[in-house]
Amino acid sequence: MIEERFDAIVVGAGPAGNACALTLAQRGLKVLQLERGEYPGSKNVQGAILYSDALEQLIPDFREDAPLERHIIEQRLWMMDDRSTTAMQYRSDDFNEEKPNRYTIIRAQFDKWFSKRVQAAGALVICETTVTELVQDDNGRVIGVRTDREGGFIKADVVVLAEGVNGLLGARAGLREVPAPKTVALAVKEMHFLPQETIESRFNLKGDEGVVIEAAGTITNGMTGTAFIYTNKESLAVGIGCLISDFAETGETPYGLLERFKSHPSAMPLLMGSEVKEYAAHMIPEGGYRAIPKLFGDGWLVVGDAGQFVNAVHREGSNLAMTTGRIAAETIAQIKTRRDPMTAENLSVYKKKLDQSFVMKDLKKYKNLPHALENKHLFTTYPQLLSSAMQTWFRVDGVDKKAKENAIVKSFFSARRFTGLLSDALSMARGWR
Repeated sequence: MIEERFDAIVVGAGPAGNACALTLAQRGLKVLQLERGEYPGSKNVQGAILYSDALEQLIPDFREDAPLERHIIEQRLWMMDDRSTTAMQYRSDDFNEEKPNRYTIIRAQFDKWFSKRVQAAGALVICETTVTELVQDDNGRVIGVRTDREGGFIKADVVVLAEGVNGLLGARAGLREVPAPKTVALAVKEMHFLPQETIESRFNLKGDEGVVIEAAGTITNGMTGTAFIYTNKESLAVGIGCLISDFAETGETPYGLLERFKSHPSAMPLLMGSEVKEYAAHMIPEGGYRAIPKLFGDGWLVVGDAGQFVNAVHREGSNLAMTTGRIAAETIAQIKTRRDPMTAENLSVYKKKLDQSFVMKDLKKYKNLPHALENKHLFTTYPQLLSSAMQTWFRVDGVDKKAKENAIVKSFFSARRFTGLLSDALSMARGWR
């Protein structure tokens, strides 16, 4: 396929891989990026959230030509039972700033645009090429990759694994374990197309303003997971995801859950009359800090989803992906400048830099939360109790308010008793520390 040697090979052309390849190319390194899709982003039809700060550090002028959908001015959080929704929302005109903080994007379009920037910086990007294995020397050092193309062995000083959550290349090479089912979620998404004016009317928007809705509750049938609705210019990204371990245990289907969410009285009016044109499934790392695999070794580094770099609490992924990709590239460039070898000892600087960044600080803060969210009452009992409490509180029926308060308190103690409520509270408190 290619006989020359590269300073670095980046496997994958998602946000992490693109951030890494771009930074390496900008530093003057000889970079090869390999992507198994027809083009970068071809495997992604779904809408997503882009956090501007991480991208701005890579491409300060990205707003000039990036395919952005809407900038988000409102966040809604829904706690749902089968018929009701208890919601919290934050909306501010301050988000209508000159350089907005968050955008909705269509990944298929955005990744393709991002890759063009990578190529313009000087990286060689080859698509429709699957990396089948990492090539190691007799000492276990990674010295390149093998692909599915004829003569597909390609040498490099270092290989960056931006291969996604499965981490198959690293696992095949014995460098890491395949993620456990309880640390990975399977999410499904649909793109619902509506006229722009309809979206703006239903969500109280104007111009390029956008809304994000995150939802949890009985919509996941007792499984650990969330649903969402993102507003694009002429479409809504609608999806739901739960842990793979829960799907295996319950026999529920992702599409069945999505239909359940779409038919909920709170979601249905927002989707009414829409045309569904795209459907996709995607795995998302949810294990957090304790599920992070080994991130470096002789001749290799791990970035993005392959490193479990997703903040499930705040639903952040693209910013962690781009940040880890950039830091990995900066580490490699520094080692190359010193003309030092890509040994595990030298590449360990990558982990040290990550530890000093918001990425590890945030993941470490929530290191106990995945365990706390294994409590199925959070997705069954409590949404129902909260809905019942709201019903009692807001219904005016001649019952005095003291009696209503007593009834609400009694319902919680009847459902979980004092020991259950205390245990649940302590578990969540530990998860948020």
